[in-house]
Amino acid sequence: MKQHPLKTASLGIQHVLAMYAGAVIVPLIIGGALGLSSKQLAYLVSLDILTSGIATLLQVWQNRYFGIGLPIVLGCTFTAVGPIIAIGGQYGLSAIYGSILVSGIIVMLIATFFGKMIRFFPPVVTGSVVTIIGTTLIPVAMNNVAGDQGSPDFGSITNITLAFGTLLFIIILYRFFKGFIRAISILLGMMAGTCVAFFMGKVNFSSVGEASWFHMVTPFHFATPSFELAPIITMTLVAIVSLVESSGVYFALSDITGRKLTEKDLVKGYRSEGLASVIGAIFNSFPYTTYSQNVGLVQFSGVKDKKVIYTAAGILILLGFVPKIAALTTVIPTSVLGGAMVAMFGMVIASGIKMLSKVDFSSQENLLIIACSVGVGLGVTTVPNLFAQLPESIRILTSSGIVAGSFTAIFLNIVFNVFKPSKQSQPSQGLKVS
Repeated sequence: MKQHPLKTASLGIQHVLAMYAGAVIVPLIIGGALGLSSKQLAYLVSLDILTSGIATLLQVWQNRYFGIGLPIVLGCTFTAVGPIIAIGGQYGLSAIYGSILVSGIIVMLIATFFGKMIRFFPPVVTGSVVTIIGTTLIPVAMNNVAGDQGSPDFGSITNITLAFGTLLFIIILYRFFKGFIRAISILLGMMAGTCVAFFMGKVNFSSVGEASWFHMVTPFHFATPSFELAPIITMTLVAIVSLVESSGVYFALSDITGRKLTEKDLVKGYRSEGLASVIGAIFNSFPYTTYSQNVGLVQFSGVKDKKVIYTAAGILILLGFVPKIAALTTVIPTSVLGGAMVAMFGMVIASGIKMLSKVDFSSQENLLIIACSVGVGLGVTTVPNLFAQLPESIRILTSSGIVAGSFTAIFLNIVFNVFKPSKQSQPSQGLKVS
């Protein structure tokens, strides 16, 4: 059934708004830490949005060599923030882009090997990983509900009212409407919340007034890549960690869309992420990975059409060239975004639980895999300094609850289900003790 272009556009905008806050915060943190000017920061944010659109297109468009062909949105990875700031402080901007470039090429080269790991991702692993992704995102949502950590009005009645008012409005739309209105309930909720926030004096349009109407993107704007061994190794580790996170997203969307993934599909998905990082390095942006909040949106809206994601990618590319329009999306108050995030991230958890329903729960081994992986993932998220005393190179693998929990699930599945000990003959039950 053909969908009206306006409906497709609305659904695409909804996906953009779902990922936008996460996409712009990374360049703002990194650019601020590296001492970029406000003009350079504005350029970096627009550049990042543009390359997010290109990376998304590469992943959704399925061809012989690239693209997993699922309704996926890509953005810059949070895992890379700390390492990029450290590399920039020690080696400079050029080493950042050199290491991202080489790590992207390495990912493309190892994609075939990584794709063979599909046998290590049965439902007990994929369901655990997706559940971990959702549970580790909930604290982000709740911080936004309160107004974001560090804000002077954190936890104020105004923020709480806006957040839960937005969530309630979304729930009402979902309960009393069907079809298109239900599908864009997140978008309508954020619009309604922003309108209410405007009358409460919580919406600031200064960023829109300061933004330019158009700018041209040029390769190597900040620096030409240079190549240092330590940064390359670091960013390659970050890239591999991102592949593990992406695997969970791939399998979640595979379950939602009802499409069974093959080894070849995974290889093309991983290869696309590597290519996206190479493009990011050329345009002096960042490495890219799948955004799990958009998975929750696909589940929540029930719309699985790739045309919607193509539209979202096109909007991101447009926003990259027109900073003034891009700035409009930043006026949504954090608390309003937090209210919508509770629904979206909660849906990711629900998807994980749905995937776990296929698991044999009569097996104590499977219960232990789920218990330990979810426990570790949630534990690292709630106590982020748990591994602060470990070397920096190891902390890349342990600082993220998603990664720590995912590796736990994969490792325990190998221990209990892949390399099962051979069944030994049962001891005689006829022994008698004198």
